[in-house]
Amino acid sequence: MASASAAPAPDREEIVFLDVETSTPPCVLLEFGAVVVCSRRLVEVSSFATLVRPANLDALPDPTARSNGITRGTLADAPPFGDVADMVYDVLHGRVWAGHNIVHFDSMIIMDAFAEIGRPPPQPKAMIDTLPLLTQCFGPRAGDMKLASLANYFGLGKQRHRSLDDVKMNIDVFKNCATVLFLEESLRGVRVPTVQNMSSGGAKIRTQGITSDPAPNRDNPNESLLVGSSTVHVEEMMLDTTVTVQTDDTRSSGAFSGFVELDDVSTESIKISAPLFLRPFGPRAIVQHKGSPLQLICPGLEVLWVNTKGFPNSPHRPKVGIKVDIPENLSKVLGFCDDLAQSSSSSPGPGAICSNSRWKSLIERDADRRPTVWLKIPTFGSGDTAACRTHVYEKECDGVVPRLVSERVDPSELASMLQGNKVVDAFVSVETFDHYQSAGIRLVANRLDVHFKKQQQA
Repeated sequence: MASASAAPAPDREEIVFLDVETSTPPCVLLEFGAVVVCSRRLVEVSSFATLVRPANLDALPDPTARSNGITRGTLADAPPFGDVADMVYDVLHGRVWAGHNIVHFDSMIIMDAFAEIGRPPPQPKAMIDTLPLLTQCFGPRAGDMKLASLANYFGLGKQRHRSLDDVKMNIDVFKNCATVLFLEESLRGVRVPTVQNMSSGGAKIRTQGITSDPAPNRDNPNESLLVGSSTVHVEEMMLDTTVTVQTDDTRSSGAFSGFVELDDVSTESIKISAPLFLRPFGPRAIVQHKGSPLQLICPGLEVLWVNTKGFPNSPHRPKVGIKVDIPENLSKVLGFCDDLAQSSSSSPGPGAICSNSRWKSLIERDADRRPTVWLKIPTFGSGDTAACRTHVYEKECDGVVPRLVSERVDPSELASMLQGNKVVDAFVSVETFDHYQSAGIRLVANRLDVHFKKQQQA
């Protein structure tokens, strides 16, 4: 018999953080826990938790492999899911759901549990998955970004793998991450060590003020952070310090704010500054030019290759890069930055940006010894919803003002646009990275102007 459809979701402003505990595969729901919080203050409004007796209790491994202490004996007197489904539905339906890896795990377990009893599942107003959210905003400083690793990073104790305890730990982790990001934002301009240009005696360390710190390491901005169309008060809980990109179609390349022409770059004014906070995966230093983060306008780059392959452990998340031929003047600037950053990564002494990672050179040489580099294209979303964060424009070869292609260009569309040895003007940020035992500098494309020839009218 077909089940009835879910009731329309009420307009409920609270956020419900939730967690489920399951048996080892096949995953069977054993426990559900949730804490409802005010979306503006993150204070607890109510909480709910229950054990769930599976239909085939005898088949359950005892104890479970996750060492959560939930055994067959513990579950013997627990209610079946059908007896608590109304309460679970009432807690979840019409609210914003939040949790660690909730999109790919917890929400799916809940949907399956309702399907097994022939009832329509609760519908979220939206979903906030703190795993990709914190990975993007907080960076890999806490290791693998699992809840246990984050809790250990902040000294919150050991994860118990019980639903209500894990939910409360998730909220505490979320608050701590937001606090650190707030402090990093607020303490911009504090005097920090700066590595000056190299001389015959090696890199010299001195202290001076810095003007602007880019966003925390966002090496994995590929998961969808907010699933759903409703707007919630998430902006009050996190900080976004990415560079603001002008998208007004009437602006020319030269008016792109904060980016400098190659002819205006002086290597004597390039410095590498130490970050305000050091990260366990290595510090994220800042490449500066005249006191500001180095951002370049790189015109006339020939596209040699477009890579849109996925990450090895998540093939549906695109990792997009463009290999381009670069002129000698750009090669000299980038080579200088590369050498300066590499020197600072191994310089001893107070304030040095020390790293034990293998240094990866930015500039490669092709068979003809021409310099080439990869441009990183940041993305968000996954699978069919993946899109490029880079703003993509079309520019006629006769120099007409570029036209914004779309507010949303997916990786395959961008690859198609760049086929046939296309030429691009790239607006790039010169950033450092140090993660997964690899360090270096890279070029992150904030905007691409793709050259094309205007079609002749018949």
